[in-house]
Amino acid sequence: MLWLALRRAAGPWPEALVWWALQFTPRVARLEEALVLELAASLRLFGGRAHLQQRLLAELQDLVGVGQASLAWAPNSRAALLLARAATPGELAEAAAGNLAAQLDALPLSVLGSAQEHLPLLHGLGCRRLGDLRRLPRAALVRRVGVAPLRELDAALGQGAEAHDWCQAPEHFEAKRELPQRCEQAQALLQAAEPLLQAACLWLSARHAGAAELQFGWQFDAMRARDLGPGGQIRLAASAPHRRLRSWQRLLAEHLQRLSLPAPVSDLWLRIEHAEPLAEASASLLSAGAEAQRADGESLDELLARLSVRLGKEQVRQARPVSDHRPECQQRWQPWQDAPRPSAAQNRPEAPAQWPQPSWLLNPPQPLRALGEQPLYQGPLTLLAGPQRIEAGWWDTEAPACSRDYYLAHSARAGLLWLFRERRAARGEAAWFLHGMFA
Repeated sequence: MLWLALRRAAGPWPEALVWWALQFTPRVARLEEALVLELAASLRLFGGRAHLQQRLLAELQDLVGVGQASLAWAPNSRAALLLARAATPGELAEAAAGNLAAQLDALPLSVLGSAQEHLPLLHGLGCRRLGDLRRLPRAALVRRVGVAPLRELDAALGQGAEAHDWCQAPEHFEAKRELPQRCEQAQALLQAAEPLLQAACLWLSARHAGAAELQFGWQFDAMRARDLGPGGQIRLAASAPHRRLRSWQRLLAEHLQRLSLPAPVSDLWLRIEHAEPLAEASASLLSAGAEAQRADGESLDELLARLSVRLGKEQVRQARPVSDHRPECQQRWQPWQDAPRPSAAQNRPEAPAQWPQPSWLLNPPQPLRALGEQPLYQGPLTLLAGPQRIEAGWWDTEAPACSRDYYLAHSARAGLLWLFRERRAARGEAAWFLHGMFA
């Protein structure tokens, strides 16, 4: 077994940082003022001990600040805690299984939590380090200080069984924050909301999940006007489930720039209605610098989400494929935010193998002249294949029904063309139409 103890200089670990630790291993426990993680089974998943250690140090610096936490590796959790207490904040200590007793003997007696109230007595007996305590007669020592210090020391030496109450992330996420002072500008809420967004992303990391939507809200001050409601809320919608803090910050900033507060805000809240399991991406073969630069940029989906908020969702649209035999009806445009998320492949009508689909459709189709039964377009056209009959759309109220015979034609100057004849054309109307071209 391989244990890592994390100890903060500022005291016990907040709940959100416990969620952060759960992304590395499910075996996370609170041990007095520290967090202990059993990581033996996680080393291979995170690229080995050195890589995992580097990632832990980097993320801890972002979460709690540089030099605010001490880390220690040991074969058991109690030994890791004692080493972390002796280490300077920002420092990393390590104890090997074969040399554990010697390293613990050199630690000051103050790292033993159960011996704190007996330190004056032990110092009077000449005990300054754990090794001094171990050399005293056990029976006489128990009569003076009790059994707790010796049990704690035995556990650190691996001579006693360990039992932990494992931490777990809650099933649902909802967090609130009272502002230190009333806020009257909507843009100023972004900085106040950052701890809530960070906690949400850490909770998603612990659940190995992502969210496609967050509900962010605020509560007005109690001295607000009577005709105002208790507060308001906005919906942060992403293109796909994720847990990237910077992306949520950008999206919230766009919403707040369009928001005007009718009264001062006293409290904020954030809620995740639905979280989805998130598959981890494969590691990149690129160098660390190139990977960091790529991860720091904004993806196309994130940009479209922000533009939908800034310009209005009706101004950012995308084509959605539709199962329809009519070529001009095989896609429909709708707001990007309302488009269904990619899932299983959608069924589309299949054309015969001898009928390649054109790369460019003319809208509307261009009428052609004809010389008898031969269509003309920059000269006479040679019919290569056809007819392929498409008769559909009688059920559709938004687009007219069609009854056409399609032909594949060749032009000496324009190349391959896609023509059709309207089977229900009235006498005197154009018999041939050019509907598509090939690149």
